[in-house]
Amino acid sequence: MADMNTDIKKLYGVGKVRAEKYAKMGVYTVGDLLDHYPRGYENRGDVRLLSDTSPEVKSSVVLTVSTQPTLARLKNRMTLVKFKAHDESGFCDIAYFNQDYLKNVFPVGSEFRFYGKVQMNRNGYAMTSPAYEPYGDGSELPPLLPVYPLTEGLTQKQIAKDMKAAMSIAAYADAEEDYLPEEIRLRHSLCVRSYALRQIHMPESFAALAKAKKRLIFDELLTFALGVSMASGKIQRHAAVPCHDTDISALESILPYSLTGAQRRVIDDIKRDMSWDCAMNRMIVGDVGCGKTVCAAAAIYIAVKNGLQAALMAPTEILATQHYGDLCELLGKLGVRCELLVGSMSAAEKKRVRAVAASGEADIIIGTQAIISDGVSFARSGLVVADEQHRFGVNQRAVLAEKNNLSHMLVMSATPIPRSLALAIYGNLDVSRIDEMPPGRQRVDTFAVDESYRQRLNGFISKQIEEGGQVYIVCPAVEEKEDEEADLLMDDIDFQGQVRTAPPLKSATGYAKELSDIFPQYKVAFLHGRMKGAEKDEIMRSFAAGDVDILVSTTVIEVGVNVPRASLMIVENAERFGLSQLHQLRGRVGRGKRKSYCVLVSESLNIEGKAKERLLTMKKCYDGFEIAEKDLVMRGPGDFLKGADDSSVRQSGGIKFRIAELCDDAELLTVAFDEAKALLAESSDLAAYPQLADRINKMFTLEQGTVN
Repeated sequence: MADMNTDIKKLYGVGKVRAEKYAKMGVYTVGDLLDHYPRGYENRGDVRLLSDTSPEVKSSVVLTVSTQPTLARLKNRMTLVKFKAHDESGFCDIAYFNQDYLKNVFPVGSEFRFYGKVQMNRNGYAMTSPAYEPYGDGSELPPLLPVYPLTEGLTQKQIAKDMKAAMSIAAYADAEEDYLPEEIRLRHSLCVRSYALRQIHMPESFAALAKAKKRLIFDELLTFALGVSMASGKIQRHAAVPCHDTDISALESILPYSLTGAQRRVIDDIKRDMSWDCAMNRMIVGDVGCGKTVCAAAAIYIAVKNGLQAALMAPTEILATQHYGDLCELLGKLGVRCELLVGSMSAAEKKRVRAVAASGEADIIIGTQAIISDGVSFARSGLVVADEQHRFGVNQRAVLAEKNNLSHMLVMSATPIPRSLALAIYGNLDVSRIDEMPPGRQRVDTFAVDESYRQRLNGFISKQIEEGGQVYIVCPAVEEKEDEEADLLMDDIDFQGQVRTAPPLKSATGYAKELSDIFPQYKVAFLHGRMKGAEKDEIMRSFAAGDVDILVSTTVIEVGVNVPRASLMIVENAERFGLSQLHQLRGRVGRGKRKSYCVLVSESLNIEGKAKERLLTMKKCYDGFEIAEKDLVMRGPGDFLKGADDSSVRQSGGIKFRIAELCDDAELLTVAFDEAKALLAESSDLAAYPQLADRINKMFTLEQGTVN
């Protein structure tokens, strides 16, 4: 495997500058490059007649050159190579700028496959700078050309060229030893890895691509399952200080509401667990707004009553600050001393908080990953709470547990997860479900509409804002589709090689600008996961404060701050989201007294299929756990692994899946966990499988937040 660890700079044409560009994408070796999978493909095998093309999308046409190419020099120092080509349906003007050498590439009578947008002009059809490949010379042209994720300074051509070199290095395709045990591969009808890599980068057909995709997704899921299972071993049951006084009547007496039956059941679970001298290791799961935080407050109160300290870790500064405000107001009445520790605080303030944590003066420290950084210690730690647990990997929880080795552990998740997946992913946790909403929590009326409702929808947006509400609009893409975007995204191709077609994606940045023009009287802002944390927090604070009327965002707002005035959630291209994701988004509104609505916009409503079925399900189903079960059946586990901030993996913390988030096979993740358990039973440290161990180390690189 030395070949796979070859430095990327060893590839012909890859010097220091290009290697630095690759490093920005996490590509350092030949193996890393081969694991840099396409985000989609150009469907050049779908050859059409000129008369069957559309000017809106790129098309593949096979044309015969009709006239000798001419070279003209234009006024602005540009040059133009121009000629005519034809098929049975008409003639096409083809033009290339500043590529003089092309004058000699297209002899009259030769055939080429051209790929690009076919426009109409006064003479008929026209194409400007299309991609071209000689056709009919006996060689078979690839039907699908990969489109890779890029970084600034790297082009598709460069990556394709380097990928070809990586594929051939040291006769890789024939020489590589497959690290997946053969019995596992045969048991689940998976192709060999070398075939999968060839077909994912240079697919011969949709069927071959589907086989490759399934194998590579299984590899990632198995690596994930092994890593989670091994890391879970670090959070085994250990000794903890028992809390004999579990009376919370004083807390209940100051609550402005009565606990629901579900909350009481969960708190009873917590009381029982914390009274033992064996550490609690429990997860609370429930919909947004079901009342998980008061259950955590009860656990914190029990710990403090018994002379212990607690730590609460949230995924973002704004959420940590919100928890700090809520818990200070509630528990402060009972004499509990709360402190906040986040990265944006001054050095002096961080030092003070560290000191009161270490001395025991503070009863609870609330913060981001800052509280698992070096230099933070507790005098008498007894409870660790991790909120929005899906943003923290099992490794991060393990670090928090190790820093507080006699502590009880409580984690919370607002993602209702199917029992089968919960068992696989969180097998080391006891799970408590809050399956009852507090009285008075309003149902968010849900509607599914197509583009024909756009005018009425704009009117509804205006009505909500004029009545004092605020509006969330969620788009699946960050920016407008670029010219080099793929025709087919990777998740448009299923495991059977079938292609799912979908309408063009609406982008957050483009739509925010459009809405600013439509509603100049309102303040419009946009938010996406590529922004820096401080920038995202500032926009969310402005929205929460009411300074922003319309927030256009990617799914980064799925978990976040409480905005009671938000009364309308619009999800564009709703067919692109799973049920659980849509349910989470719907939960961002209806958190105040204002009547709230969720509108799902999709052209898929006009087409029979799973996408339409999912959207209609959302109109009539409001139970998060029922939705999660339906989602698993209809869409597979991909939505439970997919990023909530455009890149991170929802259930696994800082891990970045390259391809497994596209999984649409509900059984594949369960199979991966079963095989992981069997492998670890045979070799607990995977010493017998060093290549698998290598991949786990690479996937589970822990990026801990630090406080300087």
